[in-house]
Order: sequence, then structure tokens, then C-alpha cells
Amino acid sequence: MPDSRLQEEAVLRVGEVTEVTGRKISVTVDRDKNLSELFFDGDLIRNVAVGSYIDIRKGFFSLIGKVDGEFSRPDTAFLAEASRVPSSKRSLSISLVGYVDRSGTFYGGTKELPLVGNEAYLLTSQKVHQIHNLVAKDAIPLNVAVSDYEGFEISLPVDGLMNSHIAIFGNTGSGKSNTVALLYQSYIEAMRQRNQAMFEQRVRIVFFDFNGEYSRENCLTPDKTVYNLSTRHDHGDKVPLSEAGFLDFETLSILSDATEKTQRPFLRRALGLADRIRQGEESRRHLQNMLRMQISQILQMADKERAFLLIDYLRQILPEREDEGVDVPLESNLIWHNVTAQFIGNGAYLTSNPDAIPETEIYQRVEAYDFDNDIITDFITICYVQLIWDVLNNRAQNEHIAPAINKLKSKQSDIRKVFDPTNTGDVFARNVVVMNLHDVNIEMKKTLPLLMSKRLYQEQKDRADTASALSIVIDEAHNILSYESSREAESWKDYRLETFEEIIKEGRKFGVFVTVSSQRPSDISQTITSQAHNYFIHRLINHRDLQSIATAVSYIDKITEESIPTLPTGTCIFSGMAGQMPMKLAMRPLPDMQQPKSTTRKLADIVPSIQAG
Repeated sequence: MPDSRLQEEAVLRVGEVTEVTGRKISVTVDRDKNLSELFFDGDLIRNVAVGSYIDIRKGFFSLIGKVDGEFSRPDTAFLAEASRVPSSKRSLSISLVGYVDRSGTFYGGTKELPLVGNEAYLLTSQKVHQIHNLVAKDAIPLNVAVSDYEGFEISLPVDGLMNSHIAIFGNTGSGKSNTVALLYQSYIEAMRQRNQAMFEQRVRIVFFDFNGEYSRENCLTPDKTVYNLSTRHDHGDKVPLSEAGFLDFETLSILSDATEKTQRPFLRRALGLADRIRQGEESRRHLQNMLRMQISQILQMADKERAFLLIDYLRQILPEREDEGVDVPLESNLIWHNVTAQFIGNGAYLTSNPDAIPETEIYQRVEAYDFDNDIITDFITICYVQLIWDVLNNRAQNEHIAPAINKLKSKQSDIRKVFDPTNTGDVFARNVVVMNLHDVNIEMKKTLPLLMSKRLYQEQKDRADTASALSIVIDEAHNILSYESSREAESWKDYRLETFEEIIKEGRKFGVFVTVSSQRPSDISQTITSQAHNYFIHRLINHRDLQSIATAVSYIDKITEESIPTLPTGTCIFSGMAGQMPMKLAMRPLPDMQQPKSTTRKLADIVPSIQAG
């Protein structure tokens, strides 16, 4: 062995293994290696300490361990001599994290355990790079971070990271938004350099941006489509949604918050009726004939309560009429006769004289009906027509179906403000899309991401081209993935969560990858949290959030877990399938022009000093 090798091993040796209990190893440190730093070949080397790595040599293998703690152990050699003062030796508690094989490749996990007496060494810079090298020889690297251990650059692999589900958690101000922007900006840049034409054709990325952080011109990429949506006014951008896209069962179920057992089957029947009515040039005449048939049945009913309920539905359909500036009611020439339980119209008993029905105001009002040429209003009309048929045929009850129609009516103004039914174009005018929901009300903030995610997921499943990928990024994910929301019915909340859970559980096989970012991981469905493949965990302080992380990310060691509340801004714990073991990373800060709009305002800049002014 060359002298240089002997000198290196003499300096780097810190002690030997004295106890092996499962994956827990005890190493007793040599007396002359208790300093905080060592000098070797003109360099200052950090000595072994809690949180650092150690190399245990066993034959041709290097077993890599992490120091979990230190303790003092009595020195039995000194105790044997009564004349000496009792002393102790420094011992380290080690957890094995992986090994370096003969070829110099690092693998996470435990393949072998050391033997008592195996020597332990500080890691050389070469081995440090080996265990932190996450990118294979021919893989595409993303240079996004610096290691917290020794401070060298860390590259993350595109395959293994970006083709997986990613969870990014951290309190506000911890650097979470910078990590999201940095990952996707690096990903977009690397893939465009590799093959811009194929990237733009085969890879689609959509951001649901709840706070307007990623809509800045140079954030993520200048070559993106931003939909600045608003429900406060009509001047915001609108997402393309063709008539066929609106008259879709899943779309309407989401927009109307339809329940599974009663309302969704009703919507399916209403869509069937819409298809029958809208076929051919006589659609208006077809619907008018239906209304006349319904009115004839209603005016011959013996159930007063049901009859007037159905007339209320017709009031939602038929146009209003004025006579000398005064509204004329639909039932203006109708009287209910309680004794015989039937309508009287223009003096005639309608049950026994159905020929008098065409002379009633409500029947004659049908002739003035016409479509509004507004897909939302026209479909609501068809829903009322279908509901009348269902009530007449005892197929449905009003209290079960009406809430879905009322929900659709209450949302129609917001739907028009964020969707454009006349635009048949593709949502992805460019392959990177940011949907800015900052100016959208809470109800549509929950509805729109669900609707678009469901739609895009189905499109991706239906694509014949298997060489394609869709990335869905949900910022502030607790807004729509929370199971504690009290703003909606339990059935609708369950449907929303089940939809996203299906995407995150089944999407990978169809090329759909989800990234969730949140400052409250404890509010997010545990199914979604636990299904992520890679985690970037910034500073978290709340006990429930920490408990949620400990439950979902079981392979984070205790020392790493305990450091989460004290992580500095921009530093995170990275753990997952793209890495062999948990690592503490300092994420590279983006230049000012490329940062998301999430920086903390400085009060000193808001209120400058008098002298400065």
C-alpha cells in the first residue's frame, strides 16, 4: 500500500465498531480523534459529529452510516487499574443508510451489517460525491440545489423526479414557492434544450395558481399561456370550453355539485333529452310541442300541490308577457276548484273539457318561447323540462333534483366569466399553462381545478400516443384537497377528493404526474399525501403538520425529522424515489425577474425614513 494511502487512512480513521444491534451500530472513537476539525494535506476536514456520515469498511464494501447521537462509555482498560482515575471513551450511535459496492456505486438501504472490529473512517470527498450523486451517466440532470453537507452542487434526475408525484410542503416564507418554480423552470429549460419541438408537442404542464404567484412574465418560462381569470368582472381571460365540452356528463356533474345516487342520473337523462331536442332544424318546435304536452297533463291533474309546483317550473322556462306595463301571470285565467280538485280555465272545467286548455294563458305563452342561444341558459331550461317529465311520471322528487339545477343557475354567471363556450380552441395554446385563480371566488376556486384536472386527465387517458406526459401542479393544495372543508356537502367533498385520489393513484400509468404544494400538509387527504413519490419538506412548525409528514414519509430518520422546525429559508429535506436516502438541500434561489410573486414585503420599503425621502 502506498505511503500516501496509509497516511490518508491514518488521518481519516475515527474508530472501530464495538456493537452491532440490527441497523443500529456503535462506534468507539479513537482518543486522538475527538477534535471538531482535522488537518490533512493542507485542508481542514470536518470531524465526525451528529448528523454527519461515516464510512465503515467491511472487506470490499463501504457501509455508509449516519451519526444519530453520541454517548460516553466507561474505559474498561483504565478501570482495571485501581491507581488510575476512571475515564470514558466517546461513542457514536450510527444508523446504516446505504453502501458503496466494488464498482464505486452507492445504493440506499441495508445489504450487509458490519462486524465488531470493522474500522470506521471519515468520508473522503470522492465518497461524499458518490453517495450524493443522484443522476445516472446518461440521465438528464437538473442543477437546482447545494448539499447542506460540504456545500457542493446537487443535481436531481428528470427521470425519477419529474415523472413522479411530488409533494412540496413548508410554512409561508420557508422557500416553498421558490422550490416549485425552480424545479419546473429547470425542467422546462432542460427539456427544451434537449428537443424543443418534441417537448412542446408531447409534454403539457398546467399550474393552478391560487395566489397569482407564477403568472409573472419570466417566471417558469416566458413562453407560456397565462389565463388571468376573474369572477368579479367580465374582463378577465376565459378558458376555452366548447358546447360539446360543456354538455359533458362529468363537466355538468362538477359544475352542479351533483350527488351520485339521484342528481347524476338525472343529469344523464337531461343530456339525453338535450341531444334529442337539439337534433335537426326543428329543435325549437320540438321543445314547444313537449311543453304543450306537459301543460295539458298538468292542467288535468287532481293533485293541487304538485300541479302548482310544476307551474312554478314552467315559470322558469316560458317568457314573460306584459299588458299595459303590468306582468301577466301564467295562471291569470286559471282557478283551482277545491271541491272537484281540478283547474277551471276561462269558466271551463279542464279535466272534463281538455279542448279548453289551448285557450289558457300558460298554453298560449309556449308559442313565444325560443332558445336563448346561450348554452348554459338553454341547458337549464332543458333540465326543467326533464324535471317536469320526471315528476309527472313519478320518477323523481323535487327536493332531490332541484338543488342541482339551482346550483347550476347560481353558478351560471361565474361560469360565463371564466369559460368561453363559443371557443373550440385548445386550452394549451402553448404547452405550459398557468391558470391564475387569484381573482376568482372560493366556490369557483374549488370547482375549476377539479373540472380542468378531470377533463385533462380523461384526455390524457384517451390519447392514442403513449409517448406523452401531463404534469398538473396544484399550488396551495389545501384549498381543494382538504377533507376538513365545511363549505360544501359531504357527498360533494368526497367526490372531489376521490377524483384527485384516482388521478394520483392511477395517473402514473397514463403519463399524468401531480405536484402538490401546501403550507398545511395536515389538511390534505392522507391518501394523496402518502401517494407522492418524492418530497421536498421545508420548515414546518405546527405539530399536526409534523405528525402528518412523519406518517406519510416513513423513511425520514429521527434526526432529520427533528430538524424540520429549524430549517432556514430555502433549505429543505429531500426524500423519495429519486434519491437513495433523505438529504438536506439548500435550493438555489432564482434571479429576481424569475422568482414567483411571493416575497415578503419589507415595512422599511413601505414606510421609508424621512431622511431617505
